[in-house]
Amino acid sequence: MGQLGFYVDMTACIGCRTCQVACKDKNNLDVGALYRRVYTFEGGTYPRPWVYHLSMGCNHCEEPRCVENCPTGALTKRPDGLVVLDKDACIGCRYCVWSCPYGAPQYIEAEGRVGKCDGCADLVDQGLNPACVDACPMRAIEFGDVDELRRKHGGTDRVKGMPDPALTHPAVTVKPKAEAAI
Repeated sequence: MGQLGFYVDMTACIGCRTCQVACKDKNNLDVGALYRRVYTFEGGTYPRPWVYHLSMGCNHCEEPRCVENCPTGALTKRPDGLVVLDKDACIGCRYCVWSCPYGAPQYIEAEGRVGKCDGCADLVDQGLNPACVDACPMRAIEFGDVDELRRKHGGTDRVKGMPDPALTHPAVTVKPKAEAAI
């Protein structure tokens, strides 16, 4: 298997945030800490207003800036492409937080160190999906080999609201709503 990643179907996402809650519950996160966020974008004017939602966690980038900038090696990229954190090695310097264009690493004040989406590596190692994928009632998120997801669904890694993919080459493909297409 190659690089693991996510497919997000913005045409199916209704912004319910069930993926966000499942991630929060699975990782036992405190109030204010989120490893997956659903961003809502609104625009247009009467009679044609529009809204779309984009569910984002760590994109497990092919060239992760967070890994490059971690001075202790607490962040590593597994052979399957998942970017994982060794919390015991994290010193809380926040270099990863500042270097990630997607805001995936989050500083956890109460712990004095960083936390982030690890793609539910423990579940993936058991052959299961990440919590966000199975929680989505609209089946708007899929997980697997990102090249296979791109072949299956097409999509893009360039949508309004996301940084330029050339920065880190995110392992994500998105089916954008018309208003989100670039």
